[in-house]
Amino acid sequence: MSLNNLTPAKGSVKRQRRIGRGEGSGYGGTATRGHNGAKSRSGYSKKIGFEGGQMPLQRRVPKYGFNNINRKEYKAVNLDVIQELIDRKDVSEINPEVLRENGLLGNREQVKILGRGELNAKINVKAHRFSASAKAGIEAKGGDCTEI
Repeated sequence: MSLNNLTPAKGSVKRQRRIGRGEGSGYGGTATRGHNGAKSRSGYSKKIGFEGGQMPLQRRVPKYGFNNINRKEYKAVNLDVIQELIDRKDVSEINPEVLRENGLLGNREQVKILGRGELNAKINVKAHRFSASAKAGIEAKGGDCTEI
């Protein structure tokens, strides 16, 4: 074996066809684009959802409903989750920062305290919203509810 007879392993090299490089290549002339129309011209790119002139799906399907751009989404946290947090971490106050540190709340999420479950401890809770049952459950144990 010498340098003049080295060849790549069989099947390892795949030669690409050189399109639009003259008639001798077999792909000259129209360069596999056909004769006329938008697709044969340089710079062509079809729109997303284009269906060849047929009415696109997003325009065929009826629209309905309303999306309020001012809607506020709240992450729900129940009283039983708060009690579990008190048991595990021995926290003295519940607020969004404490919930974020324990993975119950995202960075920009607002929190609403809901009333599922029971509290066994007196605790002060700061949140963006409270349900009536949650407020009653917290205040029944001598805790305090503060809306931010």
